[in-house]
Amino acid sequence: MTALVFVPPALMLFTLFVILPMGEAAWYSVFNWNGMGEPSRFIDFRNFQQALSHPVFRQAFVNNLLIVLVSLAVQLPLALAMALLLAGRFAGAFTFRMVFFLPFILADVAAGLIWRFIFDGDFGPLSHFIQWLGYPAYHILADQDLAIATVLTVIVWKYFGFHMMLYIAGLQSIDRSLYEAAAIDGANRWQSFWHVTLPQLGPMIRISVFFALVGSLQVFDVIVPLTGGGPLDSTHTMVSYLYTFGVGRMRVGFGSAVGVILFVICIFVAFGYKRWFMRDD
Repeated sequence: MTALVFVPPALMLFTLFVILPMGEAAWYSVFNWNGMGEPSRFIDFRNFQQALSHPVFRQAFVNNLLIVLVSLAVQLPLALAMALLLAGRFAGAFTFRMVFFLPFILADVAAGLIWRFIFDGDFGPLSHFIQWLGYPAYHILADQDLAIATVLTVIVWKYFGFHMMLYIAGLQSIDRSLYEAAAIDGANRWQSFWHVTLPQLGPMIRISVFFALVGSLQVFDVIVPLTGGGPLDSTHTMVSYLYTFGVGRMRVGFGSAVGVILFVICIFVAFGYKRWFMRDD
């Protein structure tokens, strides 16, 4: 009776807001459609071919891979290191946790605008500091080689606090008697970390990596206010590419094709990761 009462409304909402939009996107992706009226110009799979052959889309895909790499190699180790420092109970621990977690609470658009001001070559504090050192003002966000580095920096700053809190929760759930047993056996701090902390923290690390992977493929809100995909389309992600070249240019059919490609990638990554790394969690 409980299932009969609660499942149908949830299933209806899921169908209305998830299944139907997915089906519509797949349908629109095979049309040359600007979003006005009914799609009528069927072009088969040319939208997909154009997207996959577009150098900006390939650059956006590479940028997403860079975000994934930095998230796994920098953001998560940093989050774990901070969690190890702040998991204990000491004066100021709660304050430090909140300081590092606050960027995650901050809206992505607001974070992008704040960092755009910081990196602004004319009025930003970083530019003023560079000029105070005796160097001319430098427009970092206008440099193709450094713009993507600023994006990666902001993403690490924005999201590492979330993973830190996950690790802190995992560390606080570890049975203290395991560390006592390790100490009795003569284990030092590194051996306790390697043989006790990491294995016990394994499920939390795997879920953290899952969130980092899926989130890295969907980065959008930070990109638009920070760089807008520039300079010269060098900092686009796949979602910002979809918005700029699909929705922004009234090419809804093309944007739908990009959305389908992104959906397939996310499904492959999510289910593949859960199948191979989270089978026992």
